[in-house]
Amino acid sequence: MGNNLLKGKRGIIFGALNEQSIAWKVAERAHEEGATFVLTNAPIAMRMGEINNLAEKTGSKVIPADATSVEDLEKLISESMEILGGKIDFILHSIGMSVNVRKGRHYTDENYDFTMKGLDVSALSFHKVMQTSKKLDAMNEWGSIVALTYIAAQRVFPDYNDMADNKSYLESIARSFGYHYGVSDKVRVNTISQSPTMTTAGSGVKGFNEFINFSESMSPLGNADAGACADYCIAMFSDLTRYVTMQNLFHDGGFSNTGVTQEVIEKFSS
Repeated sequence: MGNNLLKGKRGIIFGALNEQSIAWKVAERAHEEGATFVLTNAPIAMRMGEINNLAEKTGSKVIPADATSVEDLEKLISESMEILGGKIDFILHSIGMSVNVRKGRHYTDENYDFTMKGLDVSALSFHKVMQTSKKLDAMNEWGSIVALTYIAAQRVFPDYNDMADNKSYLESIARSFGYHYGVSDKVRVNTISQSPTMTTAGSGVKGFNEFINFSESMSPLGNADAGACADYCIAMFSDLTRYVTMQNLFHDGGFSNTGVTQEVIEKFSS
């Protein structure tokens, strides 16, 4: 049962592909909390996914958009305001893709055309979304924009490949654009650094099961799942977090501040 935390609020949710997606869980929770929103994903992702089922479940419209295309974003944001009946209160950016990872290219042997494509999809698209929404004056004051990231932006996880660089850039954009959006429109911009989560995108990373198992052993509270991440996103969209902006917020059961745990020590004990 919801608590009407988002009653009357309008939003756009990027990246819902299937029930594994964090964006999917966020949409379900936003609906429970009284929000109305538009769902969007790249046309090719929509053909692969089940987004229309989510739209029916939440009473939402679906607008296909390539988040790397400013033209598509202008159309998406303008149509969303028409559909929803006013300015936007929240945006979720839950997009990430590395062609190098998909093609099995090692970090020391990148195809740079692949690198630039992944950077555009995973990080630069976040800037494009916010620049477009700002130019269209689409966000209400005290609106909230959230992107999802991972601790590989700060620490080395060798098989995370160039996605680590993409996430670093994403987090920098949140800080820099968050400053300007805060000054001009009181819009807050944050990233949530989530525990490794078995989504369609995450499962494509080599050794991802090992990531999850290691993180579980290193986190005092254990890994946060997709549903818990959705709850956190809802809190960030709500009026209860009005003065939180330009932050990279770790939602990882304590992993980010843990040097070692007894469980890990015991695994290496003779």
